[in-house]
Formats: sequence, C-alpha cells, structure tokens
Amino acid sequence: MQSFSYLPSFGILSTYAPTACGLATFSAALAGGLSARGVDVNVVRIADETPSASPNVVGELVNGSAPSVAATSELLNQRDVAVIQHEYGIYGGPDGDEVVDIMKGLNVPSIVVAHTVLKDPTPHQRSVLDEVLALADQVVVMSEAARERLYAGFTVDRRKVTTIPHGAALPKTAALMRRGQPTILTWGLLGPGKGIERVIDAMATLKNLPHPPRYLIAGRTHPKVLATQGEAYRESLIAQAQRLGVADSVSFDSAYRTPEALTTLMQAASVVVLPYDSKDQVTSGVLVDSVASGRPIVATAFPHAVELLGSGAGTVVGHDDPDALVGALHRLLTDPRVAGTMASQARELAPAMAWPVVANAYVTLAQRLVAARLSAA
Repeated sequence: MQSFSYLPSFGILSTYAPTACGLATFSAALAGGLSARGVDVNVVRIADETPSASPNVVGELVNGSAPSVAATSELLNQRDVAVIQHEYGIYGGPDGDEVVDIMKGLNVPSIVVAHTVLKDPTPHQRSVLDEVLALADQVVVMSEAARERLYAGFTVDRRKVTTIPHGAALPKTAALMRRGQPTILTWGLLGPGKGIERVIDAMATLKNLPHPPRYLIAGRTHPKVLATQGEAYRESLIAQAQRLGVADSVSFDSAYRTPEALTTLMQAASVVVLPYDSKDQVTSGVLVDSVASGRPIVATAFPHAVELLGSGAGTVVGHDDPDALVGALHRLLTDPRVAGTMASQARELAPAMAWPVVANAYVTLAQRLVAARLSAA
C-alpha cells in the first residue's frame, strides 16, 4: 500500500460557491488544492437559491427530495472516493439526517469531514453523527480538541479517525511595516454569537492610549441571518459604539473580498481578534487563516483557539473576562516586542496549514482507502 501511486478521483458533497459560508469556502479551497495536485475533482453542491457557475459542480442536492438524495449518491459513486462535509445544518431532515441516506447509497469509500463536534448534543444529534461515523470509511477532524470530543461523546472506531488541519492560504509576501493608526481587525461573516460587543466595549478604554486604535469589522452579514433578522445585529453594534462614544473609531466594511484580498487585509492589521461567544467551537477557518497571515491574535477561549494559540501565537482570554481582553489588546498595541514574538510564532505554525500540504494529506488518505478496497476485492 505504501507504493500505491495512483491519484484517486474525488467527489465532494458540500455547500459551495456562490453560497456564502465557511463550509463552502473550505470546500472550494480543498477542491483547488486537490486540482493543483493533479486530482480530478467533482462537487455535488447543496442547492440554495442561486445556481453555481463553477465547472467543478456536476450536480446539486435538493434537500427534502428523495430522488435528489438518490441522484447525489450516484454522482458520488462515479468518483473513486467521496468526501462528505458534515454539519448538522446543511442537509435536509431533522438535524440533517438525510445525509445518512446519501451515505447508505455509496459504493465507493467515504471520508467524512466533521466540522462540528458538539460537547452536549441532543440525543438525535448524537444518533445522527453516530450513524454517519459508522457508515464512513474514514473520519477527518481538524483539531485534537475535536478528536477528543468525538471519542468522549460519540461511538466511533478510533482507527478511522485522522486529524488533518484546516487549510490556509499562506501570504505570498511579507507583511509591510504598519504605519499610522493601529488597527484591530475582526473578519468573517457577521451575526449574533460573534462577540463583537466585547471589543467595542474594550474600545471605550483603548481610545485613551497615546496612539488610539481603530476597530475594523470586515465581512458581510451571514445570508441565513440576513434572511431572518436583516441587519439588526450590525445596527445594534453601531448603536453600541455610538452609546459608548467610540463610533468614530469603530468601522464596518461589508465588501466581498477574495482570499488574496483577505490576506492583505489581515497583514495590514496590528492584531486580529476573535471574540466569539461559542465555548464549543473545535474548528475555525477564520482562526487558521489569521494564524497563517502571521499576525498576533487575541481570542476567547473556544477549544480550537486554546489548542492552536497555546504555543504563543496568540493570547486566549476568558469569555466573561473583559479586563483580560482589554489587557491583551493593550499589551499588543503598546509593546512591539510582544506583538513581534507572537507574530513570529504564528508564522512558524503556518507551513503545516498550507493548502498544498493539507490537500496532499487527503490524497494520501484516499490512496490508502482505495488500496484497501482493491486488496479486499
């Protein structure tokens, strides 16, 4: 099996562009990394209102449609390996349980990528993921925190589980010297739970620094939030900044940015802050991209941040400790040595997260599955 050199073809089931969500971004980057490796990649996209123009997309899954579920299995069976992106909220049925029927229709080996591993799932959420894990030939998690939580809370054969980091696009150029007003940056799709209120509160203290920073919140409102709540969250943040007297140093930028433009934005920041409410998040693409950009990071203590920033690439603060958040930001904005050391540590972590490295890990995994299937035939 070690000498198996054939490049298996991949079928990926996921949300996909133009859908705006982290999973779609992840799948597009993975498909791009595999294609750059010479792999033939097809995508079955979970349908939303807007069709995809991507040449990789060979079909769409219509949630709630039994014929579409069957057709999705058949499209994935045309490849050597099926990669199933798993989140509860993207598939049809209660807790996305229609994915189980799709997997039961597969004749090819499957790799399930577990993006969310809940610490306290409902009984039905647990049973859905247990069934997905049982049907999968291999399960990929993107952090050790996710692996440990999977072992502790779900039924899974440990031999099936592999940790492959969430990929990141590495900067092509070194960060420029930052001149002028320092920038604190939060980026990503906007909606309740992002914890931006914490940083706006902190700005009321930080505005008294000799070189007061500006706080830039970059990103569109999440489409699902926009559909149900409109811009209520963004408007509440604007009102909060006005109430605290920091509206002139808090700005919102909802422009769409390519991955390259996002990297440039991060490299221009003095510090990236991820103030999320979640204490459950075991995978964060925004965190990984921020580390890869080589900038110092401050994050609340969600599991992926605790794990990834523990080596010194960032500072983790308690969710309910506003003084710690202010202190961490103050230190990074006023002590270039601390910020420089943190940024240097982030740059050391980055190469292992590069998309070519991550894509190659998926190829190796697929080769092993195909070889095992052939030897068992």
